[in-house]
Amino acid sequence: MMQLFFLVPPTSAQQSNGTSRVVPTEGYCSMYGICAHRSDGKVLNCRNATKAVKPDTLFSTRIQSLCPTITGDVCCTVDQFDTLHQQVQQAIPFLVGCPACLRNFLNLFCEMSCSPNQSLFINVTSVKQVNNTMTVNGIDYYVTSNYGEELYNSCKDVKFGTLNTRAMDFLGGGAKTYKEWLAFLGRQANPNQFGSPYLITFPSDIGGSSGVKPLNTTIYSCGDPSLGCSCGDCPSSSVCTGSLIPLLNKETSCSIKMGSLKAKCLDFSLVVVYLVLLCMFLLWAFLYITQERTGISSQTKPPKNAEDMFQSSNNGKVPDNSKQMSEASLFPVQSAHPSVIQTYMSTFFRKHGVFVTKHPLLVLSVSLLVPTLLCVGLIRFKVETRPEKLWVSSGSRAADEKQYFDSHLAPFYRIEQLVLATSAFGGSEAPAIVNDNNMKLLFQIQKKIDDLRTNYSGSTVSLADICLKPLGTDCATQSILQYFQLDTKKYDDLSIDHAKFCFQHYTSEEKCLSTFQSPIDPSTVLGGFPGNNFTEASAFVITYPVNNKVETTGQENGKSVAWERAYINLVKDEILPMVLAHNLTLSFSSESSIQDELNRESTADVITVVISYIVMFAYISFTLGDRPHLLSLFVSSKVLLGLSGVVLVMLSVLGSMGFFSAIGVKSTLIIMEVIPFLVLAVGVDNMCILVHAVKRQPDGLDLEERVSTALVEVGPSITLASLAEVLAFAVSAINPMPATRVFSMFAALAVLLDFLLQVSAFVALIVLDFKRAQDGRIDCVPCVRLKSSTIASDDRGHQGLSVLARYMKDVHGPILGYQAVKFIVIAVFVGFSFASIALSTRLQPGLEQQTVLPRDSYLQDYFDDLATYMKVGPPLYFVVKNFNYSSASEHTNQICSINQCNSNSLLNEIAKQSLSPETSYIAKPAASWLDDFLIWMSPEAFGCCRKFVDGRYCPPDDQPPCCQHVQDSGSCSASGACNNCTTCFVQSDLHNGRPSTTQFKEKLPWFLDALPSSDCSKGGKGAYSTSLDLSGYQSGIIQASAFRTYHTPLNKQSDYVESMRAARDFSSKMSKDLQMQIFPYSVFYVFFEQYLGVWKMAIMNICVCLG
Repeated sequence: MMQLFFLVPPTSAQQSNGTSRVVPTEGYCSMYGICAHRSDGKVLNCRNATKAVKPDTLFSTRIQSLCPTITGDVCCTVDQFDTLHQQVQQAIPFLVGCPACLRNFLNLFCEMSCSPNQSLFINVTSVKQVNNTMTVNGIDYYVTSNYGEELYNSCKDVKFGTLNTRAMDFLGGGAKTYKEWLAFLGRQANPNQFGSPYLITFPSDIGGSSGVKPLNTTIYSCGDPSLGCSCGDCPSSSVCTGSLIPLLNKETSCSIKMGSLKAKCLDFSLVVVYLVLLCMFLLWAFLYITQERTGISSQTKPPKNAEDMFQSSNNGKVPDNSKQMSEASLFPVQSAHPSVIQTYMSTFFRKHGVFVTKHPLLVLSVSLLVPTLLCVGLIRFKVETRPEKLWVSSGSRAADEKQYFDSHLAPFYRIEQLVLATSAFGGSEAPAIVNDNNMKLLFQIQKKIDDLRTNYSGSTVSLADICLKPLGTDCATQSILQYFQLDTKKYDDLSIDHAKFCFQHYTSEEKCLSTFQSPIDPSTVLGGFPGNNFTEASAFVITYPVNNKVETTGQENGKSVAWERAYINLVKDEILPMVLAHNLTLSFSSESSIQDELNRESTADVITVVISYIVMFAYISFTLGDRPHLLSLFVSSKVLLGLSGVVLVMLSVLGSMGFFSAIGVKSTLIIMEVIPFLVLAVGVDNMCILVHAVKRQPDGLDLEERVSTALVEVGPSITLASLAEVLAFAVSAINPMPATRVFSMFAALAVLLDFLLQVSAFVALIVLDFKRAQDGRIDCVPCVRLKSSTIASDDRGHQGLSVLARYMKDVHGPILGYQAVKFIVIAVFVGFSFASIALSTRLQPGLEQQTVLPRDSYLQDYFDDLATYMKVGPPLYFVVKNFNYSSASEHTNQICSINQCNSNSLLNEIAKQSLSPETSYIAKPAASWLDDFLIWMSPEAFGCCRKFVDGRYCPPDDQPPCCQHVQDSGSCSASGACNNCTTCFVQSDLHNGRPSTTQFKEKLPWFLDALPSSDCSKGGKGAYSTSLDLSGYQSGIIQASAFRTYHTPLNKQSDYVESMRAARDFSSKMSKDLQMQIFPYSVFYVFFEQYLGVWKMAIMNICVCLG
């Protein structure tokens, strides 16, 4: 992860004064020996046109071990070779997984440093006097374009798994061509920076350089069988072509094109079916009317009811005389042949009405007793606010996978985030945010957050106490300020230009590394930039990863939650005004923000619920009463009855909540916000039906007969309607999503209780209210009685229909009676049904966060900014269960992606899928602890796996105790403590490049505890500390191991659903092909799993309800 630097011949395009050019001659050198050192300690070669020197046997053997193409005489001394050997070891861990690339790369510098024909392709163009000695300051290195092209092609796709990126980003500064790569390798490093101590130019034209023979030695293709690379590192290899599973293609819907018109097959089919049905319906209507006019219908088919008689006698016209209709409206229409159920229900409601009328107080008391007892369960009332518990059931696949990931690896870290952005004015593009003033503002914000302290259970909590620390010391803060190690002094010294430099060299410059020694990808800390033009970014994205813990009691993350709430208050009160003062926008979030905002919304909705109930109470009181008359208003009003009805609705809701609370079912916020309205709406409807049914009965009947007759008239319809509603909610209770299932359970019981209270308690209240009115007692004050004259006026006011009733009787009903209107209404509504079916396929799965949250929530702006500025998607892990690393198992080669791994291995397939991110939603190849571990153990990576003579782990030479850091300069001087260290293995110790079971078992803990550094970038500490579960690994089985990649940016809810579907489809295919247990995991999967089968569940619910 540190910049590679080479101490190799220098280059400069300009010849020094008085320096004659060396004539290219075979067997001669252009430079030989070390003459001096730079101020930073880097060695400088001598310009020396001497004849190549024959090395001794030991030296020749050493050269052959690193540079097998160099034979015979050489143009380098032992010291020069030692310097070369020391410097190339930094590149080996990046490339050793692809032997062809590594060999080509080493040959490039072996030829330049030690080739006996050095003068043929190396020309010293500049010299510099150091300590009275002329040293090389610049060279021209001539290589053919074919050599350069093939060299680049052999290495361009090699991965650096630790950071999910290409090795070329580290060793070539992200070069896209061989010229860019060679230019990067040859640039001259400034003092105390990594790189070549002199300039190396790779001219493309030899021009007048007579005698020059550009280097054109053998280049090994990455697909060469003898030095073959994996398919992940060399997708162009012939053995890889066609070996990978097919790319996961998006399902394309069937469509039909007619000229310029293109329609979906479903839409076209529905239109055709609708037109056919419409034609058949019109034909039937035409025949029916024709038969009716000719009198055939009266001979073949008797009229079903009085309406048909009227229509046939008037040729389809509605008679003007409505006397019979008005009379019929006063009495229920009895079916000629009632069903057994209808007969039973009518008998029951008649007896029930008589009993309630005779014993209203008894019925009222008993019916209220049941919901009152159920309300006792509210003492165990609890609200579930954890989103993951609301969206997935405990036995669902997503929940099981999350539980497995959290328990075997580690819970995904909590995220606290700030997004600062510039604003566009007048329709122009937003200006760039990377400037000096904004950087200084960021430092001020960072200081406030670092200084933030809060109290939790008597202890003080700061960010440093809870943040994620990959190496155990510094927080893994993701910010542009990390290019300055969060140090204002370094920013003052280096200026903003250093940040812009790091945008292009963040993978290769040590001074660009973060405080936790990891490169910071500018795409993760910047937003709103076109392509890779990071300097044009219009947003800063600052992320604070915080440690997460598996929650069992809900208090495990108490410290983090307390700090997060203090952090939100700090941002609102102090940081937001600072940002606005700089004409920037700010959005922010914490891990607990969504839960806190939902809780705030539920609290705020209490007022809305109360107001709604008051409004509905007023509406019920108005509609239940008779038309107001000044004298009888106090008697005829139904305020007390309406209030009683609302209380019954509240009791039914509370009773439902009490029952489920008693049996241990937690409530949700949606239940408290929606079910009261739902049950109130159903209850108000039934209450109005019951009261008006009683009022419609003839005044001459006694109250007992009026109530029983009214219940016979409307009781069956209310019962069937309520049971249908209860069953509909009960069917929804089979939904696997807990929030929906619990809501349906609560709603079903609440509606059932409401119905039972209406046909019992509310009927008893109607009886009592009518007795009160008959006695002339005032509503709400029944102890006060009015005079008999007022009662008489009330009786007169009882006559006549309401405005709405008269409209339905005189206008709406007669219009619907016309045959043409009937046909039109049926055709229109059938058309609406077909259109609804067609449009339903266009519904996008998912629930936008902005819809769920309060409109004034600060998270509204945050989610908008995420969609606008974020350039990376959520992390994606492919988890392998029970990985058998023993020598007898094929699992290692079925997973890894370096040389000798299977071409269809898991990691090779992930790399393949990343080449088609628009369908796979996989953005990058996966970071592989297994690849890095195998490379780290390789004898070729001689700076990595090392041991002392006594067998203890020996760290790389640039880490203590092998070196001691010099204060102030930050450099590391050799201490001599590791002079006797040797590589853990020699090539003969391994079997086909793979460790034995014992070797794997012994060295894996070493790898996971090894710090990455310049001499060995493959150390696993920090990068892979939580990527595998070592519990019981000594048996040869690793229970869980994860390979991290990233989803593409997901901006829509459908993107989240489809990315999850694609990842699951891919892992299912890989599990089947490799005969291994593999599943994908991302932190958002638990919230979107239900949308994968939402259509299936919806269709099943509809079918059950229709059945």
